[in-house]
Amino acid sequence: MPRQWINDAIHKIEADFQRSADTHLLKLDIPAFTSIQLYLKDESSHPTGSLKHRLARSLFLYGLCNGWITQGKTIIEASSGSTAVSEAYFARLLGLPFIAVIPKGTSQEKIAKIAFYGGHCHLVDDPAQIDAESHRLARETGGHFMDQFTYAERATDWRGNNNIAETLFAQLAHEPHPEPHWVVMSAGTGGTSATLGRHIRYARMNTRLCVVDPEHSAFFDYYHSRDKAIRTKGSCVEGIGRPRPEPSFLPDIIDDMLKVPDDASFAAMLLLEELLGRKVGGSSGTNFFGALTKVKAMHQAGQAGSVATLICDQGERYLNTYYDPAWRASKGIVVDNWLPRLRQFWQQGTGL
Repeated sequence: MPRQWINDAIHKIEADFQRSADTHLLKLDIPAFTSIQLYLKDESSHPTGSLKHRLARSLFLYGLCNGWITQGKTIIEASSGSTAVSEAYFARLLGLPFIAVIPKGTSQEKIAKIAFYGGHCHLVDDPAQIDAESHRLARETGGHFMDQFTYAERATDWRGNNNIAETLFAQLAHEPHPEPHWVVMSAGTGGTSATLGRHIRYARMNTRLCVVDPEHSAFFDYYHSRDKAIRTKGSCVEGIGRPRPEPSFLPDIIDDMLKVPDDASFAAMLLLEELLGRKVGGSSGTNFFGALTKVKAMHQAGQAGSVATLICDQGERYLNTYYDPAWRASKGIVVDNWLPRLRQFWQQGTGL
């Protein structure tokens, strides 16, 4: 094995990391609940614009240190978009070919981003077949299938090494309630929720982890039944929800799960746009809705404290989908009922 190439590759990834500051932690003051603070860790400020930048970095280091990624090897990933964008970025950094195996319904903005970083998109009609197609391409090209859904939870060092949990709690250290009652996170691979849940226990915190799941995803039902045979049609919220339980999804470290209607996810996304003055992705709406649900529960219990969640990616990737009323109508998504209720809850504390 050409060890010098491996050494140089790891050095390039670490140098790239040092050039990027940590992502911002935003505080939103809730007019209706002055005793409860809400924080959003803005993962859209990564160089590739999403939470998946952290995952891609970890997966590349994991593959390099395991000897799976070598000079000239084609990198292949099954992804609905954001992970593929970030992996294309790191593949270009190392001079490696990259193929993203994605569902045909993936937003054109994400496809363009993958191409911008030099990646090739291999489109699949049936989203349930992207793993099988990725394995086939890996065999045919002699490449390496990154397999984020299997390796996400083990590629990230949940004890430290600047993982998302460690940085989140470090940023909260000087806030009025540095140990939040709840951290709310959606699941795509399950890797981020695994990192958060493990780190909370490792740090001996009383914080609890709530995972929010979109409609038509298998994770919520699997959490309650532990039936690995569950199959669904997946989710229309890109990046989260899966048609089957994935190896990186660890239910035993989750304290609560909520199923969020798609209408509520996209309405919450639009409210968050109003509050921030910029667009965010649909999964951020799912997270935000779950966080508001936990704020409501804390208020009803008479608790003061904080809730933390994530902005997963930039909304500009979804101008032709989530932010297009015609697209929402074509998918049967109606935000008109939820959006006024969410605004009322934010301002007055009622309606949710």
